[in-house]
Amino acid sequence: MASAPRFQFDIAATDGKARTGTIRMQRGDIRTPAFMPVGTAATVKAMKPEAVRATGADIILGNTYHLMLRPGAERMAKLGGLHKFMNWHRPILTDSGGYQVMSLSDLRKLTEEGVEFRSHIDGSKHMLTPERSMEIQRLLGSDIVMAFDECPRADQPRDVIASSMEMSMRWAKRSRDAFDAGEAHAAGAALFGIQQGALDEELRGQSAEALREIGFDGYAIGGLAVGEGQEAMFATLDFAPGQLPEDRPRYLMGVGKPDDLVGAVERGVDMFDCVLPSRSGRNGQAFTWNGPLNLRNARFAEDLAPLDERCACPTCGTYSRAYLHHLVKSQEILGAVLMTEHNIGFYQQLMQAMRDAIGEGRFAAFAADFQRDYLGAQ
Repeated sequence: MASAPRFQFDIAATDGKARTGTIRMQRGDIRTPAFMPVGTAATVKAMKPEAVRATGADIILGNTYHLMLRPGAERMAKLGGLHKFMNWHRPILTDSGGYQVMSLSDLRKLTEEGVEFRSHIDGSKHMLTPERSMEIQRLLGSDIVMAFDECPRADQPRDVIASSMEMSMRWAKRSRDAFDAGEAHAAGAALFGIQQGALDEELRGQSAEALREIGFDGYAIGGLAVGEGQEAMFATLDFAPGQLPEDRPRYLMGVGKPDDLVGAVERGVDMFDCVLPSRSGRNGQAFTWNGPLNLRNARFAEDLAPLDERCACPTCGTYSRAYLHHLVKSQEILGAVLMTEHNIGFYQQLMQAMRDAIGEGRFAAFAADFQRDYLGAQ
């Protein structure tokens, strides 16, 4: 039997700009469009790894910045790597740490070399460079490694965004070189480059060209979902995915709400991650086919219906809105567990529904029906 490939992306069907396919890696296949639950600190909050897998998730995301600070990349390697540490034996994508470091505006110093910053945990000083980011992700044992980049706010002056993008492209080349130098890890892992340029089509085109020249296994669309609003994000996605290689996965970082996912798939995006389903679950919000529900609302106190009649998750199959309302209002841990399980499950069911619709050539009708039911209920 042939061994699994290091990285292979097969597109099975297209419908308009929407695509469905499979990423094949040594730790397993990833069906696209794919949603990656976020396991920031080696855990998808409030869920066991086996419960995350049971929702249909093929891959999760880990966070370089948080894991380098605690428990530490070298310690993680000593303990056998991130997969063994958290008992998740399927693919893991790790972000480079760039976004988290950039958000520490009053705790960091940016230079061409990289970013010097102080830990938000204990104030200790650290230096994160493209080379160190690659080393950390290698020590974690990441399957999909993200290049180190800077993510400026979209409301910055154009010259600032251009300068930042150009530095990110220089960092992308350094990331590529450092990744390739770790030959044993690189033999089984993939490296994704990150397109920058905020909302500017010309700058994003220049970024895409620079990334193509370097060459990556996949390409991320960075610098969106940072406060610009859905209309501006979709306007950028009308051109950004098409600037990237057609035969490689396109990953929209940090997105998003269910209607964001449908709109982005419609525009040619293949992969997503977001903390929203787990964070919302912990705060009493459930996503459903008929829009989000706030379980803190008193109208659910005697409601014996499931969260969503159309949802196949264990929470919907077992517990009533009234019980979940009680758990949420009482701040019981079980409330966060059940609500998160539902939200992650709903997101995976949404991705499967989109894969089916694309494969059957009815994605436009699916998107219209989804918009009517989801947005019409709000």
